[in-house]
Amino acid sequence: MDLTVWRTFVTVCRLGSLSAAAAELHHTQSAVSRQIAGLERQIGVPLVARHARGVRPTPAGEVFRHHALATLNEADRAVHAAREAGEGVSDRPLAVGATPSLAAGIVPEAVRALLEETGPLRWSLLPGLSAGLHHRVLSGELDVAVVTDAPPGLPHDPRVERRFLGLDEMVVALPAGHPRAGRGPVHLRTLADQTWVEDNDGSAALLHQHAARAGAGARIDLTAADLPGKLALVATGHAIALIPGVLTRALRTDITTVGLVDPPTRGIYTITPRRDPHPRAAALLDQLTVAFAAVRPGHAGHRPTDPGTRPAVLVPREGTTDP
Repeated sequence: MDLTVWRTFVTVCRLGSLSAAAAELHHTQSAVSRQIAGLERQIGVPLVARHARGVRPTPAGEVFRHHALATLNEADRAVHAAREAGEGVSDRPLAVGATPSLAAGIVPEAVRALLEETGPLRWSLLPGLSAGLHHRVLSGELDVAVVTDAPPGLPHDPRVERRFLGLDEMVVALPAGHPRAGRGPVHLRTLADQTWVEDNDGSAALLHQHAARAGAGARIDLTAADLPGKLALVATGHAIALIPGVLTRALRTDITTVGLVDPPTRGIYTITPRRDPHPRAAALLDQLTVAFAAVRPGHAGHRPTDPGTRPAVLVPREGTTDP
């Protein structure tokens, strides 16, 4: 089969439109349509279904898209590796993925230690949520991903090697100057009347599970698009948030943290492909283990380091009093 046609199919699925794919690939729409029709004849099943606003992959097409993407990525890596070998370059780039909290500190620290130990290496870092990072490892886009088992958890997949780094205790992020700052581990019920913000379903599920276990309430009144947005709402006094303990050393100076009594935890894992692992992946996993152990997340908490930071006072929801 012609990989050019596979690229056309993957592009059509990504854009959801034959005309948009044609424009991106510099083909005519009729040429794109012929390529898709020819691919369907070769495989023997419909791969796309047309609807009012474009096209989408059929169930068979979605399965094919997943494998086609992995094949195309591997083909690109093969061409790149051959060209580098011809130019006398022996090391292939190391593609690393991590959840946003881990990408903020631990992973860059581990890569720095790796480079100091093994010498220069071209590398890249892609932040993302665990499920997406898992798929990118399978597709060949990532050599190593550092993920968590926070809800909905990690799939059991024989195509990847999973390594446990340790447990991460969640803490509560507060604006600087909050009355609970620096008061040691607290029960969640002392924060029940506060406004909470979350940026993803996994963290929200952990918060709700802990609240139920503690017999307390935790209303998530605000949502953020990502971790920086969530922390911005905390720093400016709009809300408090449940965050990973591994993030405490990388927090902005206008945010503090407090530990929880019997805090929720999440497991931290690395995943690597069983097939064709990167030559330096094993060394990076060792450095990640060291970096995670050095953080010692938990009840120690985080205090603002800038004495000039203006405290932000969090206002409880209407009809409540500050704990």
